[in-house]
Amino acid sequence: MGTSTGDTGHIAIDAMGGDMGPAEVVEAVKLAFRSHADLNPVILVGNEAVLRPLLHTSGLHHNKRVSIFHASEVVTMDDKPMQALKRKKDSSMVRAIELVKDGRASVVVSCGNTGALMAGGTLRLRTMEGIARPALAAVVPRENGHFILIDAGANPVAKPEHLVHNAILGSHYCRVVLGKARPRVGLMTIGTEEGKGNALISETNELLKRTGDIINYVGPIEGFQVFAEHVDVVVCDGFVGNIMIKSWESLVNFFSGILKEELRANPMRATGALFSKGAFAALKERLNPERYGGAPLLGLRGNILKAHGSSNRYAIRSAIMAASQIIKADMNHRIEADIARANSLIARIEG
Repeated sequence: MGTSTGDTGHIAIDAMGGDMGPAEVVEAVKLAFRSHADLNPVILVGNEAVLRPLLHTSGLHHNKRVSIFHASEVVTMDDKPMQALKRKKDSSMVRAIELVKDGRASVVVSCGNTGALMAGGTLRLRTMEGIARPALAAVVPRENGHFILIDAGANPVAKPEHLVHNAILGSHYCRVVLGKARPRVGLMTIGTEEGKGNALISETNELLKRTGDIINYVGPIEGFQVFAEHVDVVVCDGFVGNIMIKSWESLVNFFSGILKEELRANPMRATGALFSKGAFAALKERLNPERYGGAPLLGLRGNILKAHGSSNRYAIRSAIMAASQIIKADMNHRIEADIARANSLIARIEG
């Protein structure tokens, strides 16, 4: 195996940036190929002296669909984003992004520093024509399935047109990862009555109501509707979305801890827990954040998938699989057409 040089459709993985190290990334790649032998080719970006022995240990050194792109530096979680991008130009994160920019890969998957990844992606790949700000899209469990939360933290200060763009981005991603042909889109607010919410919500709601031939907008939604089977895409700014996603994740951990504590409180409960083991396993699978593994930074001229810094091999495998889905769907070309239509509509309304 040598340095990768050429075809689109590759998945470039920042192998060095996550909390659990490159060994966990290599095992994730092994799991991904075990699940799908026809997985898109993978480029592991990082220190070749570290990665090559790991490939031998995992048995991937014979797999012609796995290659290494050497990068001598690592962007750490403690690095300040802009400084890291300037000073660590040979980092695994920067080199992975450049592989997409140069057309040698189609998607970047990284568990690394979120700020650096978003800044690097935005500066090097640039936003799509007509989009001012990218957005993070997270997959969250709800009643009878999952929904897309967008923006989960990329753009905390948004304008109405940014939220319209988020609705379009989220709808396309929902079609790809959740298989919804015409996703229902809701705008997150504090009440569904007309006039409720701030100026941003009121203006965005008016714009979204006129996009019926572009997205399936069902109106404003409140917090108690989010986890019901009400909408497939929840649209908000990055400030609200980041609070929502982190609150949900901490709540899941809180209830998991409380449940274990209560079930171990006495022998009778422990016995009952044994009989309910299957139900608990099913519940854990439904709430498991590792199922989808990452959140894409949508709206760029290239694909970036951000996985949690603490992702284990199963979460990283899920992110790799999501990256493969994004490539196969050719999502960005479809997004650009809808953004152009939406911007034309907004210009007519505001003009």
